[in-house]
Amino acid sequence: MIKDDRRELLEKLRARKLTVDEAIQGLQGLSYEELPYARVDSDRDARCGFPEVIFCQNKRSSDITSISRSILKNSDYLLATRADRDAYRAVKKVSAKAVYHQRARCVTVQKKRLPKHQGTILVACAGTADVPVGEEAKVTAEIMGHTVETLYDVGVAGIHRLLSAMEIIRHADCIVVVAGMEGALASVVGGLTSTPVVAVPTSVGYGANFGGLAPLLAMLNSCAAGVTVVNIDNGFGAGYAAALITRTKHR
Repeated sequence: MIKDDRRELLEKLRARKLTVDEAIQGLQGLSYEELPYARVDSDRDARCGFPEVIFCQNKRSSDITSISRSILKNSDYLLATRADRDAYRAVKKVSAKAVYHQRARCVTVQKKRLPKHQGTILVACAGTADVPVGEEAKVTAEIMGHTVETLYDVGVAGIHRLLSAMEIIRHADCIVVVAGMEGALASVVGGLTSTPVVAVPTSVGYGANFGGLAPLLAMLNSCAAGVTVVNIDNGFGAGYAAALITRTKHR
């Protein structure tokens, strides 16, 4: 784990109470572990509140194993995204507590009980085909210690399905809206609540969906205030952002 003096510097950094000299000292002391094909950010857990996350796509199993071992030396938690079963087995070599979330394509490790943060995050998906991206957001927010509720298959083609769940929508602290096709669900939800909305366009849809570009542009051009947008199929980014928003709200 990070030495006490390093942790104190990072706490001051987060609280914006560093002097210039302390800031220089802290930057000089920021550490990482150099591996053959990676430089693992050892301080990220203390600096940002969650350790470095492994993006498994295009990584060799041996690299995933090495990176996992490095992260778990300094943290009690691990998240790996875009993971297949080979990636899961690679993490499992390091920790028997590795769990594979097949639909989300994620692997998580928790060596001790998760910290429980106040507030609830809602993940709403327009269609069942969008659920894998929604599950990635859900797993991300949960491993960061947040309670997550889900609303699946509530797209605007049958808007009564969404309207029947208004009680859940109004009580959420942050809402992740996942939609492909034309991506209209984010604007509708944004217009129904004062809660921050993190919109995720997906690559689900027919030809004019353009692999998620159509819903991405629709969400970026939303007339509903309070809607922010992450990249196409980026459930991880949405779940992480929602966790930070919710955590800050209850700080």
